[in-house]
Amino acid sequence: MKKLLSAAAILLVAPFAHAGADFVEGDKTFAGEAELGATLTTGNTDTSSVKARLAMKHELGNWENQYLLEGLYKEDSEEVTAKRYFGGVQGNYRLDERSYLFANTSYEADPFTGYDYKFNSAAGYGYRVFQGSKSFLDAEIGPGYQYQRLDSEQRAILGYNSDASWVAHGVINYELEISKTSKFRQLFIADYGDKLDARSETSLTANIIGALAMKFAVIVRYNSDPLDDKKSTDTETNMTLLYSF
Repeated sequence: MKKLLSAAAILLVAPFAHAGADFVEGDKTFAGEAELGATLTTGNTDTSSVKARLAMKHELGNWENQYLLEGLYKEDSEEVTAKRYFGGVQGNYRLDERSYLFANTSYEADPFTGYDYKFNSAAGYGYRVFQGSKSFLDAEIGPGYQYQRLDSEQRAILGYNSDASWVAHGVINYELEISKTSKFRQLFIADYGDKLDARSETSLTANIIGALAMKFAVIVRYNSDPLDDKKSTDTETNMTLLYSF
């Protein structure tokens, strides 16, 4: 467990991230969020888990650069039951108050899917569909490319090394300020090519004190064509502490 917490701490202080915290008025063009959640049980059942996330964004003129690092690790009676690492970056070039062009790339390692790693890249057009006093809705669409490297077991069974395809990439991001101390967010990401890969994240953030908040999130990942003996849907429920800066 000490190794898990050490790994989470490294993630939290790493100099990368993804858009999450709000910019303050004035000259500040750099903001971010750091999340950490951990559990440990001993006795008849020995379990441990760590969830860490570091997100940041940087504005420079018409450009907004977004970065993200995430890590999830779980053990149950000394057996690893979940292990997922993700890193991504996106650049947005603003055309006007509502429109922008984007380009992104991401890398994900999750051995429980039958793949050593997955690489995605996409570019296209984004638009703020709705802007209210306490909420907004963004949408993005464009072409992309997906590459997935099979693990050694799946390579031996299937007789080939990787899956690759061009995809249609789409994103819907909705945020609502429920009150001065709480916020709701719904994020949906989909890549459709030879199959559909989709991710939905529903979260509720409530401020505790100052820049410290509690975040509850439900994440659902869907693969329309999973490998043999793998499930098409994975769910993840997290309760984490969040620090904005």
